[in-house]
Amino acid sequence: MPHLLILGGTTEASALATACAARGMTATLSYAGRTASPRAQAVPVRVGGFGGAAGLADWMRAAGVTHLVDATHPFAARISANAVAAAISADVPLVALTRPPWRSEAGDQWRHVAGIEDAVAALAGPAQRILLALGRMHVAAFAAQPQHHYVLRFVDPPAERPALPRHELIVDRGPFTLEGDRALIAAHGIERIVCKNAGGSGARAKLVAARAWGVPVVMIDRPVLPERATVDSVAAVFDWLAAHAADRGV
Repeated sequence: MPHLLILGGTTEASALATACAARGMTATLSYAGRTASPRAQAVPVRVGGFGGAAGLADWMRAAGVTHLVDATHPFAARISANAVAAAISADVPLVALTRPPWRSEAGDQWRHVAGIEDAVAALAGPAQRILLALGRMHVAAFAAQPQHHYVLRFVDPPAERPALPRHELIVDRGPFTLEGDRALIAAHGIERIVCKNAGGSGARAKLVAARAWGVPVVMIDRPVLPERATVDSVAAVFDWLAAHAADRGV
């Protein structure tokens, strides 16, 4: 009987967990533990790190994991690299379930940057009202551009006040709607948006709203990850499982 370990924290991971439960398939969903109140899941949940690639490989061996699905955020570069190394070490097949990246369309005003440091540098200039749609991890870096008024949108209330001299905080959980994000941009007078190219539909509304209002976007491109098998849907994960079982003569 297959035992899937799903490295999660995304809507795709939760959807895969639900599909595994519906099929009666053994699965464990792992969270890094950065969300204070994760949603209830249809399969057993593990919270916290594994202790790097070696710890993940040891855990999979002990738990009898037969297949590893990396359904983490596209910017979880360290976790994804550890997953590749652990899969090789433990001889466990790995597939990444990831969202296709967003592509700009006519009317978009995107400035592509390679990372947080470049995004901060891109904000040099006169004061603006900026929507930082990045979560809480990287907010402190933008204190280097203190002239701006930042609007922050977090999933959970922060334990400490964000280290920005001029900001306001919105606590909300996606998926977000086009109507809601159009209203947010208008109500807060947003003049620029900074976000990561996470892909998917749950956070895309801000980009469509930005296009409608003519608001420029600083788009942080995805990190380069190790080579691995990749699919973009839950159904494709099960196709991969079936093909892998056939290859091994199961």
